[in-house]
Amino acid sequence: MTIEIGITEQGREASATALRRLLGETYALYTKTHGYHWNVTGPRFQSLHDMFMIQYTELWTALDEIAERIRALGHFAPGSSAEMMEPATIPADNGIPDAEAMIANLARGHEAVARAARDGIETATKAGDDVTADLMTQRATIADKTAWMLRSSL
Repeated sequence: MTIEIGITEQGREASATALRRLLGETYALYTKTHGYHWNVTGPRFQSLHDMFMIQYTELWTALDEIAERIRALGHFAPGSSAEMMEPATIPADNGIPDAEAMIANLARGHEAVARAARDGIETATKAGDDVTADLMTQRATIADKTAWMLRSSL
């Protein structure tokens, strides 16, 4: 069935590509945050453990919203971890950093999500896709605030 939502096929493709980038950054950050939740140690354990849980829960919810928007645009969302991570720039951790490094790494991760969202706002706006631009704006708002809170705790 053809999709007639007021956005050209090329516009929907551009928005879906931007959303896949945002999905990748969000998934990479989700994975890192959840791992930090499990492995944080030190005198701030309880507060960081709880904060990381709030953050990874929010990121998990965002993954679903982003993937469903890709589907609403008529494209398939990535179906595997490898495919989701493909456009991500957030590096994986292959060790367990100390709590301060975890906080700094997560702040940088939220900044990467914010950059992907801002690029996506521009792409979606050019495509006439206000719904995707709005989703991207919401993601940038949350990422900016979370990065600020993390930086403030260093």
